[in-house]
Amino acid sequence: MWFRLALLAALSGLMLPHPAAAQTSFPSKPVKIIVPSAPGDGSDIMARLIAAKLQERWAQPVTVENRPGAGGVIGTEAAAKSPPDGHTVIVGNAGSHAINQALYPKLAYDVVRDFAAVTMLASAPNAFVVNPDVPVKTVSEFVSLAKKAPNKFSFASGGNGSSAHLNGEMLKMLAGIEMQHVPYKGASPAITDVIAGQAQLMIGNLPPMLPHIKAGKLRLLAVTTPKRFAAVPDAPPMADAVAGFESLAWFGLFAPAATPKDVVARWHSEIAAVLANTEVREKIVSLGFDVVGNTPDQFSAIVAGDIAKWSKVVKASGAKPD
Repeated sequence: MWFRLALLAALSGLMLPHPAAAQTSFPSKPVKIIVPSAPGDGSDIMARLIAAKLQERWAQPVTVENRPGAGGVIGTEAAAKSPPDGHTVIVGNAGSHAINQALYPKLAYDVVRDFAAVTMLASAPNAFVVNPDVPVKTVSEFVSLAKKAPNKFSFASGGNGSSAHLNGEMLKMLAGIEMQHVPYKGASPAITDVIAGQAQLMIGNLPPMLPHIKAGKLRLLAVTTPKRFAAVPDAPPMADAVAGFESLAWFGLFAPAATPKDVVARWHSEIAAVLANTEVREKIVSLGFDVVGNTPDQFSAIVAGDIAKWSKVVKASGAKPD
């Protein structure tokens, strides 16, 4: 009798779908990675790096689709409304998946409700830079000078509601100073005008500023992470001079919220393998980023924390999108 029961149990086990089999069925068709911005920015770079490696691993086409517009809203909405089968995902960033949630009064999606966080791919500090003609070498010196001359200094950003805009507003709020905001149509022209002295400072993503810092065209006062950053080891954290100032430029993978958990887990394990690749890691580091690859729960907590932080800054500053 016991042998017959064991045989029946074994046969029943063969007939039931196995969790591993369910996982290996993905991907069953071409995969699309949406980028909610134009080609060339951090999200686009990260998406193309992982797409190339995933295509090698999966023997399925993995394409990157740029859907820029409205500060990332257009592409993010498209990803939120995609079929939740794992074949369409998005590489979002601190702007598209945290700042916008705080900035826009009405969105057709909710970042927390409508997305499953997979992993943060990479991160970098924001950098507080000034034109070399500004007579300061530390954040404390700048704050002291700005308090003596309210609205004398102007800070550049890539547009209303951009991370550089809200970083400037956070400095005003935490340091108790007044400055003028000068929005540009993108980070590149903003950086160019700080170099030219049309604006005196900017608190934006470090990687695009790094060549100008090394060339002496911009003076780096601080980074916005809690600790010093390897690419610019001489720059102290902003929080050393302005308590509570912390912001991170990050790029991470999200799937539509209803995507099956085993598919999200497959994405996570595959991305972990890609980020462990020496070629990929060296490329990310060479661009001025840290490789991350955290868990979905860890990534979700960072997103929620950023939304709460930027909501306070938006409320205090009255910042509005373009």
